[in-house]
Amino acid sequence: MKKNYYVIYDGNCNLCVTFTQLLESFDKGQLFNYIPMQDTATLKQFSISEADCALGMILIDATNPEKRWQGSEAAAEITRLLPMGNIFIAAYRSLPGIKWIGDRTYTQIRDHRYQWFGKRDATYYSTFCQSCNHTPPN
Repeated sequence: MKKNYYVIYDGNCNLCVTFTQLLESFDKGQLFNYIPMQDTATLKQFSISEADCALGMILIDATNPEKRWQGSEAAAEITRLLPMGNIFIAAYRSLPGIKWIGDRTYTQIRDHRYQWFGKRDATYYSTFCQSCNHTPPN
C-alpha cells in the first residue's frame, strides 16, 4: 500500500521518537511513511538539508512533494489527517491566541528537546519506513 505522507522526525530525540511511536500506533502504517532526519541519503531525494531539519519536523504530501508543512504546522496537519483530528484542529484554531502560543511552545521544545527530554544513543527507524536507507532491527 502506498503511503500518502512522509513524516520527517528527529530519530535521536526521545520526545520525537515517542510522538512517532504514538502516531504509528494510531496509523498502523496506513497513511504515513516515517523517515528520521538522520537518514540523509533518503532526505536528499526530497531536497531536505540538515538546515531544513533544524527547523523542526516536516510533513510531505507524497502525491505532491512540493506541498510541505514544518514545525507546529506539520504537527497540526498530522493531527488533522487522523480520524476525528479535524475537530480538534478546528477547535484549536478557533481559540484566540492559542495558535500563537502553540507555535512559540513548539519552537521552545524544538530548540531544547535534547536538554529537556534526552537524546537517544541510537537513531530510531520506524518499521513503517519503506523508503529509508536502513534496515530496522527485528
